[in-house]
Amino acid sequence: MADEAKEIESMIEIAVYDTKTYDREFLVRAASGEPILWRFHEFRLSADTAPAAQGAKAVCIFVNDQADRACLEALAALNVKLIALRCAGYNNVDLTAARELGIAVVRVPAYSPHAVAEHAVGLLLSLNRKIHRAYNRVRELNFSLSGLVGFDIHGKTVGIIGTGRIGRIAAQIFSGFEAKVIAYDPIPMPDWANTYHIQYTDLNTLLATSDILSLHLPLVAETRHLLNSQTIATTKPGVFIVNTSRGKLIDTTALIAALKSGHVGGVALDVYEEEEGIFFQDLSGQVLLDDELSHLLIFPNVLITSHQAFLTYEALSEIARVTIKNILQFDDGGPFLEGTTL
Repeated sequence: MADEAKEIESMIEIAVYDTKTYDREFLVRAASGEPILWRFHEFRLSADTAPAAQGAKAVCIFVNDQADRACLEALAALNVKLIALRCAGYNNVDLTAARELGIAVVRVPAYSPHAVAEHAVGLLLSLNRKIHRAYNRVRELNFSLSGLVGFDIHGKTVGIIGTGRIGRIAAQIFSGFEAKVIAYDPIPMPDWANTYHIQYTDLNTLLATSDILSLHLPLVAETRHLLNSQTIATTKPGVFIVNTSRGKLIDTTALIAALKSGHVGGVALDVYEEEEGIFFQDLSGQVLLDDELSHLLIFPNVLITSHQAFLTYEALSEIARVTIKNILQFDDGGPFLEGTTL
């Protein structure tokens, strides 16, 4: 019993918030044999739920957990020393407060860019060719093709906004359709663009000439509501918009107005501006209280998935591997994996 108590005492206790079955499965498997004691919580991290981290050296969080100053102060009072994000985005963490409080913050910067890029293309294909509507029809023995006309991606102009890892892969996939692919990024990569015959341009030109827009940007002050009533008005009539990055890149009110007017031809979203408290939850027996999301869902030319672009075996495995490596290196006092610190 004494040996068992010593063994438990020597383990790194981690409070994991906003967990689903796949989180627990992949983290436990990847940490097999490591001195980690998991405490899984289904609820999200906030100032109110921070006390659940009592006794933990680190907390592990996801995209909709809220590590604001009040929450971080509560965690610091519990002697929490590390926040390990199991995602790439970090706009939900007050990094200034974390530094002031001596809490290290790490993330998983590149778990599987292919997963997200492939989902973006898959969403566009499903929306354009109305595969989701055809699937439901056939299940009801309705084999009519009326209303299912789409268009060829071949020959269209696809505008990629943001050419980080995910944006570059999405651009390469669209190039495979023999589309004309143009791109915008504040920090262009001309060697890559030349290799894949992709043309960089300014944002205004990209918006005005693209038949399809695909967003691949982080959420920072400069990108919040990048697509708003003014910028959407400059886009090509009938444009299709795909967003697998961050919901707040698009002003939802402006998007709905553009859908109603017919200026936007179709929208495929894996993220939503106010997704917190909705996405990742089963609300099938409840009334959806978000009026704008309810409005989006009634449009026949809108396709929404609930932030699942990352959800592949490869991505989940890499998220677990990097998260655990960061935790162990922090405990050893060694350097974090390159690119993971914030």
